[in-house]
Amino acid sequence: MDISTQLADRLMRLVVSADYRPSKPKQIATQLKLDLEGYRELRRVIKQLVLEGRLVYGSNHLVLSTGSVGGPTDRLRGTFRRARGSGFSAGGGFGFVRPNNGDGDDSEAQEDLFVPPGRTAGALDGDLVEVTVRPSHKGGSEAAVVDILQRARRQFTGTFQLLDGKPVVFLDGTPYDKPVQVGDVRGLPLDKEDKVFVEMVDYPDDDGNGGEAVILERLGSNSNPAIDTMLIMRQYALPEEFPEKVLDAAREQADAFNDDEVPADRKDLTDMLTITIDPFDARDFDDAISLQLEEGGRWRLWVHIADVSTFVPLGGAIDEEARNRATSIYLPDRVVPMIPEIISNHLASLQPDKMRLVKTVEIEMQADLTISHTEVHNAAIHSDKRLNYQQVDQYLADPDKYRQDWGDAVCDLLTNMHTLAMKMRKARFKGGALSMDMPDIKLELDKSGKVKGAREVEHTESHQLIEEFMLAGNQAVATWLDDLGLNFLSRLHPSPERRKLRQLSQFVKDLGIDVGKIESRFEIQAVLDKVAGTPLENAVNFSVLKSMNKAVYAPQKDGHYALDMEHYCHFTSPIRRYPDLTVHRLVQKLLEGKKTPDDPFPVLMTLGHHCSDMERNAAQAERELIELKLLHFLKRRVGKPMEAIVSRVYPDGLHARCVGLPVDGFVPVTTLPKDKYRYERSGQMLIGFKDGNRFRLGDQLSVVIAKVDLQERQLYLTVEKNHSAHKGLPQTSKKPKATGKYSDKRQKERREKKKRNKRKGT
Repeated sequence: MDISTQLADRLMRLVVSADYRPSKPKQIATQLKLDLEGYRELRRVIKQLVLEGRLVYGSNHLVLSTGSVGGPTDRLRGTFRRARGSGFSAGGGFGFVRPNNGDGDDSEAQEDLFVPPGRTAGALDGDLVEVTVRPSHKGGSEAAVVDILQRARRQFTGTFQLLDGKPVVFLDGTPYDKPVQVGDVRGLPLDKEDKVFVEMVDYPDDDGNGGEAVILERLGSNSNPAIDTMLIMRQYALPEEFPEKVLDAAREQADAFNDDEVPADRKDLTDMLTITIDPFDARDFDDAISLQLEEGGRWRLWVHIADVSTFVPLGGAIDEEARNRATSIYLPDRVVPMIPEIISNHLASLQPDKMRLVKTVEIEMQADLTISHTEVHNAAIHSDKRLNYQQVDQYLADPDKYRQDWGDAVCDLLTNMHTLAMKMRKARFKGGALSMDMPDIKLELDKSGKVKGAREVEHTESHQLIEEFMLAGNQAVATWLDDLGLNFLSRLHPSPERRKLRQLSQFVKDLGIDVGKIESRFEIQAVLDKVAGTPLENAVNFSVLKSMNKAVYAPQKDGHYALDMEHYCHFTSPIRRYPDLTVHRLVQKLLEGKKTPDDPFPVLMTLGHHCSDMERNAAQAERELIELKLLHFLKRRVGKPMEAIVSRVYPDGLHARCVGLPVDGFVPVTTLPKDKYRYERSGQMLIGFKDGNRFRLGDQLSVVIAKVDLQERQLYLTVEKNHSAHKGLPQTSKKPKATGKYSDKRQKERREKKKRNKRKGT
């Protein structure tokens, strides 16, 4: 038996063993204890076994066994994604699975497995599935869904119809092209085209079974502009009106509060110049700022935070409801508050010209920003002026213009706040903090609730000013509590896994961004800086966020990676975040001198999970409602031309971000200029090898709104022109031309080799 045969035998014994998990060749070489030469031979053996049909390459070059007769024996878990516009007719729809091998990771950098028509088993976007992998007759690998392990959703909204006299519902946000049956609806006040809320009893599948659901609620007429909000609220189980007992408890707090005099147990800061800066349409103001520049260049900063805990007793009706909600939810046309408005918009809101109760974080900083002292007070303030972000930006652009109206004191305070905040921000990023937030989208609505426009909210210096002071307050409180060794809900952001950073490195390298290895915050920020203001900015920022772990609430002391802070918690928004309220209560116990102020670790762990889950649910609901309202707006503009930038590339098409309107549309590969396209992960592009068309990340396109599918909640675009078009690829080429320095080097080497061969007569 020669070496190759021996190695093939060892390899096959390994991959069919019960303990084997799909691995890359390098990982297999480690398991087989091979040296470098053995690793090279292993790669050759794997390729031969793949050609023989005994092995197959899975996603991300994982090696899998296919059994002695070529039937699939290895199974992978992953997240399913149905191809846009593929439909769901029997045997019609196809999709992709992003393997996570059971570890919960579905990183953007992994390659998807193609699931052909008839092999999806009825899986929907986000479902956790188990698949088998087999060689494709076109080369490579393809998967078949054999089990749906966990449904992403069970409840849906939809449109009620009667087909052949039978009641059915066409579901929203799904690719089902057939309705689901809903049984007997006699007694329900339903009309055709009414929007309804249903729960699935039996899901459709690839064999033509249409599925069945039960109607939980009639939501209203499809022509009502407010119906979009109702649909999302039902889909994400968002709360609506407060129970009467909660409102009664809030009224009792309002009746008992006296805003005419400062309580005796409070530090009286009502004579201190204090201002608030918030969005122009804000209704609750939970933070205010005072600042003094002292001798020697020292700074004394006061971060005043609404003392919500005073009005929300632990264990009471208001507290129980706030704990269940865990967060306020900001939808385009309404706010779902965590705490009744009589408290959030009145008693605890730091409105101007009124005495308000606060917890104040006093921070003393030296000229070099070294913190020399921090202290937290139960205090009372009197806000002198309410400003919004736009006003502050206008002041910073032309300070003299506002001195007569606002007075020297307010203007000097704003100038000092800006000076200190920018110094703090510069120092924070120099220390390694990241700036990677995706921009928020603001919808402009008419009186009926219909969208008349949309824009991205710019993170201007006025926003940055308040952000720096809120970060300082949060960090100061967390440092104090950590120094005392207490349990509390920290805001944790774990370090990214090295594997994800390697994938991010490969992604940006494929885009031609040369930053070397990405191993720290500094390299990540270098990438973000390189693409800032370019067509690649949105896509790279998204990929960086995907490489990060999610920030969560938990009692561990692991710090915040993106902020580069060892101690960090949320303290500055108790009106809208329950974790902040729990920290306020702990602070209150400390100020009262309680001996055992903190909660047990397991109790806080459970609460942290709940608050993190509710935060994610709220964010998803906000995003989806914005998308739905934008789709209604764009439905009136079908056929209109727009400019767009390719924001993501998939094997089945492109996502393009519209310029001037913050919305993504999908361009199916079948609608691109006629060509034979292949997806190339390296370079993030779709390449046509017949006529040389190429579409890649960051390309600028002229597009037309082709279709708005409200049922599938998807915008479809068609390309009229690629302004970044790359033509001239040889028709016989199987790979794209390299670009940049690597390409120049390769071409130079080829020219020199050609000259040497010519001199040799070959």
